[in-house]
Amino acid sequence: MTEELKTIQLPSNESAIALCGAREENLKTITQLTGAQLVLRGQELLISGTEKQVDRTYELVRALKPFWKYGKRIANVDICTAAYALDTDHVEDLQAMQENLLAQTRRGEEIRAKTLPQWKYIQAVRTHDLTFCIGPAGTGKTYLAAVLAVQALLNNQYERLIMTRPAVEAGEKLGFLPGDLQAKISPFLRPLYDALYEFIDQEKINNLMERGVIEVAPLAYMRGRTLSNAFVIVDEAQNTTPAQMKMLLTRLGFRSRMVVTGDITQTDLPANQTSGLAVAQKILQRVEGIAFCNLTSSDVVRHPLVGRIVAAYERYES
Repeated sequence: MTEELKTIQLPSNESAIALCGAREENLKTITQLTGAQLVLRGQELLISGTEKQVDRTYELVRALKPFWKYGKRIANVDICTAAYALDTDHVEDLQAMQENLLAQTRRGEEIRAKTLPQWKYIQAVRTHDLTFCIGPAGTGKTYLAAVLAVQALLNNQYERLIMTRPAVEAGEKLGFLPGDLQAKISPFLRPLYDALYEFIDQEKINNLMERGVIEVAPLAYMRGRTLSNAFVIVDEAQNTTPAQMKMLLTRLGFRSRMVVTGDITQTDLPANQTSGLAVAQKILQRVEGIAFCNLTSSDVVRHPLVGRIVAAYERYES
């Protein structure tokens, strides 16, 4: 079998470093996905193998150009997403995802969707008043919703940002925590605060919270209210009861948007209690104006080990 050879000339040393990755991890990943051999000599990438292997590798490296062209870090998930897009004819979606900058953190980090299902989730939130996102830990469910919510608030699209989650113990007991009720529930709301601090400094957040522009509160505080002109994020929704979920969804007011996130496999409810998120998925799946997005272990964007942990648990529990 004749061996093919192609070369790609990279524009700078920074581009070569970005494409190569630490300890050549990116080149190793591309080799695993395509079977081709890659050798980087200065700013020249040599690709060798069968014609099919070389062509696929060439296209994959070109698909990653928005990263390496500017010396941006390339993660394993970026390579796998690009490969999936090429294999499933979703190149246009990949390009749109790569070009769409959602936000910049206070540290200057650019926030974009990292996988195609994440991109579809973002599009769903932008085009639906109510979006459910179901998936395991580390897939960016809450973080991406917070990014979109903060940007919408800063662009004056909504008057308020409301973030809520049920205060359900995950093996711990609230009664043993020190302080009053607010102090006891604060640890449950910490992940929501963390998402806000990525984009707004604490002093400004405190000011916005004092004025009621930003509200982070347990689910029980939503009862009896109408949430109008607000972007509402419901986190850890698998820990709601069916009655709580119905109560929450019927709070949605005019000119508002709601995103409900959770992982049905991680409920902390009593064994005999059905998750409100699971019930809502069955009842509302075909209701017009509501979007359901599902993320999997392939969409985990934390440490690579997290994805393998989630996948291992999924195999064990199936």
